[in-house]
Parts: sequence; structure tokens; C-alpha cells
Amino acid sequence: MSAVSDRLPTFPWDKLEPYKKTAAAHEGGIVDLSVGTPVDPVPELIQKALIAAADSPGYPTVWGTPELRDALVGWSERRLGARGFTHHNVLPIVGSKELVAWLPTQLGLGPGDKVAYPRLAYPTYEVGARLARADHVAYDIEAFAADAAGAELDPTGIKLLWLNSPSNPTGRVLSKDELTRIVAWAREHGILVFSDECYIELGWEADPVSVLHPDVCGGSYEGIVSVHSLSKRSNLAGYRAAFLAGDAAVLGDLLQIRKHGGMMTSAPTQAAVVAALGDDEHVQEQRGRYAARRAALRDALVQHGFRVEHSEASLYLWVTRDESCWDTVAHLAELGILVAPGDFYGPAGDRFVRVALTASDERVAAAVERLSRGA
Repeated sequence: MSAVSDRLPTFPWDKLEPYKKTAAAHEGGIVDLSVGTPVDPVPELIQKALIAAADSPGYPTVWGTPELRDALVGWSERRLGARGFTHHNVLPIVGSKELVAWLPTQLGLGPGDKVAYPRLAYPTYEVGARLARADHVAYDIEAFAADAAGAELDPTGIKLLWLNSPSNPTGRVLSKDELTRIVAWAREHGILVFSDECYIELGWEADPVSVLHPDVCGGSYEGIVSVHSLSKRSNLAGYRAAFLAGDAAVLGDLLQIRKHGGMMTSAPTQAAVVAALGDDEHVQEQRGRYAARRAALRDALVQHGFRVEHSEASLYLWVTRDESCWDTVAHLAELGILVAPGDFYGPAGDRFVRVALTASDERVAAAVERLSRGA
């Protein structure tokens, strides 16, 4: 019997280790801009909520407390424009990566079924299809969004369509019109849409819109679910706090499956999420930090000879020097700067690198200085 891991691609980050060693040997130390992991403190009000709920000896529920569901419904209506939501339209999950990796399996997909995702995308969309033994199809999101009725994506066999706006890695934002066309196409062909919107509160040169907005979905959530995370907007990557919102029938089925699997968000984390979603001030403060880092890195990269594409939202700059992404990785590693090669996200990214904004102000300033003097 073959190992399950044999179905999976090589873990991409292992290939970056030699370049990490080079960057770490720089006299000023490494500036790690390769992984989008938050470095700023968890806001105090969230920490206090977690601590207050620390005495939690009993099992939490998969569906979450009523207070948590109230918070998820309220945030979805306030921030996404959803209308008429009830507790049946939301479901807490144990971090969004877990959901992405296991969703095709939980949906009952398998051989002969297809999972479609953008050709430049978070690698876990493909991993999820492979774990379920389903087929996977990478499509050109720009061509598809421009004409969802066209021939870019053959609907035959597709059971799950992943969207990602704002995109990781490119920062591209799908417009309201593009989302509307895609949702209509998917409904016409009976295809379930999951929209990964984890960066929706981090728009810079565009205002990201959810598939749950009534102008997109027509006020019906049938066949559409959006995925949201508190990792970036509230610095809660260590809490594993995320949730789904949308089609009540789909979420109801997932709830039953996840009950059997014991996929429960811890009770203290649930309390922390209630606090986080009830406060917008800390989100704006964090946005300000990222905006300043983004401006400094963008200017320095452009002056160093890079071209920035898309990057109108999210926590990354998608940049190129029109050379192999690994040549760029090597060049920046010599400056003590570690970035992610674009081919981690698909062959179409082989001449780009992804630069994360998730480093401290001091480390970002060090990167800017090195890029400016080229050493």
C-alpha cells in the first residue's frame, strides 16, 4: 500500500533552505520576507478575552457558542454586506488551511471529480484535491474572470471551484462584475464555489468585494461559501481562528461531518474571536502598520529594478526582474533578504517572487536600506 504522502507534491519550503542559510549569514542578519506570518502583538483586548475563558475544562462544540455565532453573523453582515444571515449561515473552523486541505474529502469528492483553482494559487488547493484522490485543474483566473461564459474552463466534472480574492500570491482583486459573472456561470453548471477571502480587509489600491455581497450573489447564498481568517487582520495565526459563511445547506453538511471528526475550535479561542470581530479599531491600526511597510518596500524594490504586478491588496508584493524566480531568490539572499519563489504557486509564477509585508519595522527598514545600496 502506498503512503498517503506519496500523492502529495514535495513540500516547497524545503527547497528554500539553502537560500535561507545564505541570507542568515549576512552581517546584518536575515530579513525574512518569505512567509506571511504575523510578527506584531496580539491586541490586548483579544488576549484578555482568551485569558478570561482559560478555565474551560469541558469540550467545546464544533458549531461554537451562540455568542460566537452572533459575532460571525454580525461581522458578515457589517463587513461583507451579507443580508438575512442566521446561525446556519456560519461555521467556525480550526484555521483556514485545515479547511482548504480537507474540504474536498469532507465534500465526498473522489476519483473522477474535479477541483478547479487559479493557476497562480496557494498550493493547498491542489493538495486538498490530491488528498481526496480527486482530479485538479488549474485555470487562468484573469481569462476566466473576463469571460466566464467562454472556453477557459470546461465545466465537465468540476464539483468544486476555488476563488481567491484578494489573491495569494499576486494580490489581484476580482471586481464585483467579475465575481458576478463567475457565480452565475457556476450556478448554471451546478458547481459549488468556495471563495477564499482571507485578505478581504487588506485592500490597498482596490476595495475587495465578497461573493456574499447581494450585488454579486443576487441575495441568494445557494452554492457559494466564503472563507475567512483572523490570522492576518488580528494577528491570530497562532490561535487557529477562522470561519465559513454562506450556503446553509453546505455548512450544515460540513457541520455534521466535522462533529464526527472532532474539529472543534478551542473554547478560549472562540471567546477571543468574539472580541476580535467586535472591534474594528485594532484592524485599522494593523492596516496602518502594513501600509507603511508596503510603501517602503515597494519603493525600494522598484528603485532596485523590480516591476510590481497586481499587488493591489493582501500582504504581499508580487514582483519580477524578468528572470528566473530562483535567480531573483539567490540575488536577494546575498543581500540577506529571503523571499518566496513564484513557482511555489504554480509554473506561471516562475519569473516572479512574492515579498511578504510581515516583518517588523526594524527588519523592513533593513531590507529597504540593503536594496537602496545594493549590498
